[in-house]
Amino acid sequence: MGTLYKRLKIYGSSDYYGFHMPGHKRNKRFEEDIPACGIDITEIEGFDDLHHAKGLLKEAQIRAAAVYGADETHFLVNGSTVGILSGILGATNKGDRILVARNCHKSVYHAIYMNELKPVYLYPGFDRDSQLNLEVSVQEVREALEAYSDIRAVVIVSPTYDGVVSDISKVAAAVHEKGLPLIVDEAHGAHFGFHPYFPKNANACGADIVIHSVHKTLPSLTQTALLHINGELVNRRRIRRYLHMLQSSSPSYVLMAGIDSCIHLLETKREELFSPYVELLRTSRNALKGLKQIKLAEAEKFDYSKIILSVKNSGIDGKELYRMLFERYHLQMEMMAGTYVLAMTSPGDSPEGFGRLVKAVSELDRELCAEQGAGKSEGCHVLLPEPIKLTAAYSSAEIDKIIMKREAEGVCSGRKRFRVTQKESEGYVALEYAYLYPPGIPLIVPGEKITREAAELLERYRQAGYQIEGTEEEGKIEVWG
Repeated sequence: MGTLYKRLKIYGSSDYYGFHMPGHKRNKRFEEDIPACGIDITEIEGFDDLHHAKGLLKEAQIRAAAVYGADETHFLVNGSTVGILSGILGATNKGDRILVARNCHKSVYHAIYMNELKPVYLYPGFDRDSQLNLEVSVQEVREALEAYSDIRAVVIVSPTYDGVVSDISKVAAAVHEKGLPLIVDEAHGAHFGFHPYFPKNANACGADIVIHSVHKTLPSLTQTALLHINGELVNRRRIRRYLHMLQSSSPSYVLMAGIDSCIHLLETKREELFSPYVELLRTSRNALKGLKQIKLAEAEKFDYSKIILSVKNSGIDGKELYRMLFERYHLQMEMMAGTYVLAMTSPGDSPEGFGRLVKAVSELDRELCAEQGAGKSEGCHVLLPEPIKLTAAYSSAEIDKIIMKREAEGVCSGRKRFRVTQKESEGYVALEYAYLYPPGIPLIVPGEKITREAAELLERYRQAGYQIEGTEEEGKIEVWG
């Protein structure tokens, strides 16, 4: 176990009495109703302070940096979101221009809004057969940096939610030629670099700021994550200042102990953790590759911990496969999309779990083959088009200011805000986000002009029963026009 967890266990069994937060007071009579309260403390003598770490927590973060090959690492108890926000806000000034992969998580767009940044979007490639967004093109990064000389930072996501990996080394080289920092949302790649089966992590590939969600793909507690800082291209003091502002001023010692214990496993039991896991992945993926109707989808550069089961040509859609796996086999998938489901794996998975998945998918594949033979296949997919490229008529911050000013002045004529159905939203400027969650990548961002293609895609998802989030009223979107 990690050093912090050991100390918390010892303290929990001691006779120290706390006239301080939290309110359960580590009272054993609450343990049945409030798990872990025996080790849940606040900043007290001997346990350091995350916001001013000088002892136990400072040492734990130094160990984490060494394990991940980073210059500097910070524990995050508000998930990767707080790391993404702090990294972007710390690396830019208000009103700067920023180069952003359009398939980034919504927290990237929130940082853009908070610092009133002007985004230039990089659209990843798209594979129609697998229905996956592909990697970010290094050439397109170079072209964008040449076209916009005032870009101040670059943000990409790798691996994507679906496991597609970009060439971080080449992207970093292109960005550094301009003297700019590269921020990599590697939230889904916290396991990278610990076994040759997986890619190197972005710290080893030259990224300046890297964010990892240890809770996503490693044995750690929900909300636990890491922010890494490398090199001299970013102002570390500014990033730390935003971390102080945006992270809870009462960080959970239970969560921090979870991070420290996870780091301890990576330090001392790496081979024991990853070798059986990789063998399970290889065996399971090989077994699934021989199916007829349910196909393994993947990209050329890929994180093989993600198992994507595509039913594109099977006669059912991703939602139906998700439902059958859940209801008939009690297998809870991470995500459903129009033509596939995503099974997210980690070293915490068991041979029994992998076996159940392979058995279930194999049985369903045989059923679908029989239905195909009986002529029962109809097909009912929500196929994605090429990535939709919308024009940003205004930045989200700009349109907020315009509308607030008009409303304050009582201007009633001309353009105004109102709600329309998603089907009727073509031609209007969006005032709300619209995204499927998971994965939380916006289909529409406030300030963008909604095209017919985008409106039709929203309507197709709605009719297929997918929940569009980000909008205040279901089935409608707030617009300006």
